[in-house]
Amino acid sequence: MDRNSVIGFILLGVLLVGYIVFNQKQQATALKEKARQDSIANLNKPKTFTDTSGQVASQPDSAQLAGEYGAFAGGATGTEQDITLENELVKIVFTNKGGQPQTVQLKSFKTSGGDSLMLVKGSFNRLSLQIPVNNHILNTADLYFTASPVKKEADGGQTLRYRLPVNGQADAYLEFVYTLKPGKYVVDYTIHAVGLENVLPASQNTLALQWNWEQHRQELDMENERLNNQVHYNLVEDDKHDYFTLQRTSHEKLDSKVEWLSVKQQFFNTTFIARKEPLAGADINTKVPESGNIVGQTFTVMEIPYTHTHNFTYPLEIYYGPNHYKTLKSFGIGLENIIPLGSGIFAFVKYVNKWIIIPVFNFLSGFIGNYGIIIILLTVFIRLIIAPFTYQSYVSQAKMKVLKPELDELRAKYGDDQQAFGMEQMKLFKSAGVNPLGGCLPALLQLPILVAMYSFFPSSIELRQESFLWAKDLSTYDSILNLPFTIPFYGNHVSLFTLLMTATSLVLAFYNRGMTDQSNPVMKYMPYIFPVMLLGIFNRTAAALTFYYFLSNVISILLQWVLQTFVINHDKIHARIQENKKKPVSRSKWQERLEEMQKRQQSMQQPRTSSKKK
Repeated sequence: MDRNSVIGFILLGVLLVGYIVFNQKQQATALKEKARQDSIANLNKPKTFTDTSGQVASQPDSAQLAGEYGAFAGGATGTEQDITLENELVKIVFTNKGGQPQTVQLKSFKTSGGDSLMLVKGSFNRLSLQIPVNNHILNTADLYFTASPVKKEADGGQTLRYRLPVNGQADAYLEFVYTLKPGKYVVDYTIHAVGLENVLPASQNTLALQWNWEQHRQELDMENERLNNQVHYNLVEDDKHDYFTLQRTSHEKLDSKVEWLSVKQQFFNTTFIARKEPLAGADINTKVPESGNIVGQTFTVMEIPYTHTHNFTYPLEIYYGPNHYKTLKSFGIGLENIIPLGSGIFAFVKYVNKWIIIPVFNFLSGFIGNYGIIIILLTVFIRLIIAPFTYQSYVSQAKMKVLKPELDELRAKYGDDQQAFGMEQMKLFKSAGVNPLGGCLPALLQLPILVAMYSFFPSSIELRQESFLWAKDLSTYDSILNLPFTIPFYGNHVSLFTLLMTATSLVLAFYNRGMTDQSNPVMKYMPYIFPVMLLGIFNRTAAALTFYYFLSNVISILLQWVLQTFVINHDKIHARIQENKKKPVSRSKWQERLEEMQKRQQSMQQPRTSSKKK
């Protein structure tokens, strides 16, 4: 066996060992994750008891109840009953089993299929205190509370009280109080513990509030909905807002104080807000089912700061409602930050949205009911704002067009000598009084607005299920043809606004072809290739966004044609450039240094060229 064969076998062995180690780690991680999910899922299982024969007992005896429920054994059995709190915006059905919300319906909204929009439904959802009893954890969601009659408040609100006595004592109990005010998506949720200082361990300084929530499909695009299924939170320290996406993170533990915690879907969210004192921390586990109409599941334990007093009260607010910017901002705690108006390297565009786009959009929607017309007026408004920059860009393009024949002569004269061509090109621009960046700067100034729109339209709940022309819902793609198959990098449907956007982008590129270096294949064909490359990306975006880009392209084409035909006089520009050439050119210090550097490089290259010839 030669040397190469030995090396080959050694490399194969190393690869094999590496694969085995990697595979074992992956399996261990998968098993650990499965065990974690199983342990969390067990929290939702109802309590069962067995008799002496090992069979499930229909009626557990008193000893079993006392062992399992301790001081709360009186709430171990009962009959489940529902009570409804309702205003013009939300309808919440509560159950006495656990004294918790059973279903939450947003009355002003429907799912993409036309069904009632339920933020909470199904047995998976639960809101429960975890109380240590007899060396194990008891969940109040497994206990039957006693409900008081719904009380009508002076402001029109409704208050519901659920009480769980301790060993039948009237002066020791756990109470949950819910108040729904008129015209609000917020439920005041107060945890009231009376006389529990002798039930809970003396060392316990927090109460664990378990919140499990299952997010059901609400929108047309399930994949996009999962991308927007996130957990947001605001830490008291440095008033820091952060978030993570369920598809990318399965566990997050917050060890510092939390002001609010929100699970966000694409257009709706459920948020817990600590009003009196921040939460001491939170442990969040998530799961994204592989199939079905479940967008995601969250298993959250919030740590409530607890003091051993006879009468302990901890007030919270629960927001069940839409991701509406003005509504969320009204809380005054930064809750509006859950709406993605700009992130990453383009985080600065959120200020463009907050200070310009959203106020104008809200102003227009105040007296115009058709959101397609609002988008048209918004587009015109934006183009008016950037009109001065656009005009300067077109003038700069006209100057470059006039100089193009002379630039072509210089390019032919100097051939591959790019340094010499660059020096002569700068001299020509300087003598003609032309700024070569005059056409680029306005485009860069427009970029923040383009990116701001990319964030604003897909996040605007006002556009949800609003129709315009053939688009049935401006918040999602406008499919004119559903394909029976999926095209890679494109999708399984055809968006007409995206096609129109791409077509007008190609027309715009063709119209501006004279402004690019046609000798460079990349510069020559990239303006045509780029719109086609983006076709697959924008095919799944909101129809409002692609309609805006299409409309903006149409306005650009019309403006260029009008300005180039009726406003910008190429002959006058040519004459002015010729006059500028006759004027003495004053060179800046930067230009002098640049020319000196180019001359030095040329002088260094000349001896090398002459030595090669020898």
